[in-house]
Amino acid sequence: MKPKLNPGNDELFFLPLGGAGEIGMNLNLYGHDGQWLMVDLGITFAGPELPGVDVLMPDPRFIVERREQLVGLMLTHAHEDHIGAVPYLWSQLRCPIYATPFTRSMVERKLKEAGLYEAAPITEIPMSGRFSVGHFEIELITLTHSIPEPNAVVIHTPAGNVLHTGDWKLDDDPLVGDTFDEARLKALADEDVLAMVCDSTNALNAEETGSESEVREHLMELVGGLEQRVAIACFASNVARFETIVRAAEAHGRRVALLGRSMHRIHEAARENGYMPDLPPFLSEKDIDYLPRNEVLLLCTGSQGEPRSALWRIAHGDHREVHLDEGDAVIFSSRVIPGNETSIFALQNTLVKRGIQVITDDDAFIHVSGHPGRPELAQMYQWVRPRVAVPVHGEQRHLTAHAELARECQVPEQIAGENGALIRLAPGRAKVIDQVQTGRLAVEGSRLLSTESPILRERQRMAYNGAAAVTLALNAKGTLVDEPQLTFHGVYDDDLDEDQIDDVLDAIEQAIQSLRPAERRDDASVAEAVRVAVRRSVKRDLEKKPVTTVHVVRLESDRVPLKQ
Repeated sequence: MKPKLNPGNDELFFLPLGGAGEIGMNLNLYGHDGQWLMVDLGITFAGPELPGVDVLMPDPRFIVERREQLVGLMLTHAHEDHIGAVPYLWSQLRCPIYATPFTRSMVERKLKEAGLYEAAPITEIPMSGRFSVGHFEIELITLTHSIPEPNAVVIHTPAGNVLHTGDWKLDDDPLVGDTFDEARLKALADEDVLAMVCDSTNALNAEETGSESEVREHLMELVGGLEQRVAIACFASNVARFETIVRAAEAHGRRVALLGRSMHRIHEAARENGYMPDLPPFLSEKDIDYLPRNEVLLLCTGSQGEPRSALWRIAHGDHREVHLDEGDAVIFSSRVIPGNETSIFALQNTLVKRGIQVITDDDAFIHVSGHPGRPELAQMYQWVRPRVAVPVHGEQRHLTAHAELARECQVPEQIAGENGALIRLAPGRAKVIDQVQTGRLAVEGSRLLSTESPILRERQRMAYNGAAAVTLALNAKGTLVDEPQLTFHGVYDDDLDEDQIDDVLDAIEQAIQSLRPAERRDDASVAEAVRVAVRRSVKRDLEKKPVTTVHVVRLESDRVPLKQ
């Protein structure tokens, strides 16, 4: 181990392994006096470039190799990009977990599903709680976000104090949960905060984010003006939005049905922790059709166009109990997460084709972000007055804009974190002292694979180029005794492309005939020559190089060859 990767007793390190230079799958490490503290452990969702993969997470290799130095995992809040990797990676880390009550409820459900509930200890920390983990003194400060119990984490060490904001905004009326602790944030200015590691998601937005209470007013009015069945898709974790939708339905004589497992999970976790205690009973899926269409509101998962989500199945007529008809309305009370545009617009187009009215935040004020705009970021810097600004939780354009804003706010030092950059915050000026290996892990069926795995790389090649399989029957001398068996997947149509397939078969036979006698008797040489011939033939025709597999079968030496 390099000595500089092991923090000394006068040093404070910050190392993001996920969530810096990207939005999602947050994993942050703080190092001091030979120990490491992890803050958040999240996932993101894969795009079409990884066929067969839905979930991605940071590769924790760096800290797994130093597991004995990892004193704990602090979870700032219960969004998937902050807690979603816990059930996948905890077995490699095996460290204590710390979370506030609502987040604990959400993580426990994940651990139960993974069979880790008894093994993985979670220590519940009260809101505004303080506790010690190894050489770190931890304090939580209540903020506001789009989920209950978002916390900033103050990490106190002899080498310096850091404010890790997590996800936040400044909402004076969050509707569910407490508002942000302005007094404690202001008091930090007198406590010599070395660095603020801060959310950059909306660092390009010139306006304040706005309050959840404003969304409630507009949704109330919107639902009241719709005459037939209404479905609303939103992020299940936004408990305030969840309650707003239920109240809007109640105000206009509608009963609410929850559609999608995550809606039920969030509702259970919220009720366990004292949120939304007096909601009316929900309508069973099986009872929906017994009520007039103007007396029903469907609260659905699927705001990001996720295949097999409740709204996706309804839109495609694939839901067993629930149907939407011409004249019904679907409200997307959410933002478009970058990368999900194609799936969301495809879902909306499917609905529109069926005569269903689609309403988005382009049409009405029905969504507000959970992240700070530039005015809120400036306000936080004015309150906390850190010596160093470390923008995270954003793409490079967000981090750069955030760093520039911090400079305008007269923060003496700015250093934009990126995954793998080992930043020494103290002693001296903050600087990157090393670059550690990072990567991504993919949930592929029941296993975790590196996104650099040859399995996933080959699948990508197959997705873009198709595949071919060739079986050759040769005698001992290496002469064909029957026609090659050739199968294409995603390359040619057997009925329409006979001439092209014949060209490939000719190329195979020519490749074998061109080999020397000794090469014909060697299976590996034959297979490689045929593989190259198939790919060259297809490339000449289609500019594609299919993933090609060749099987060589040796028959008795006295078999009659195909061609003399």
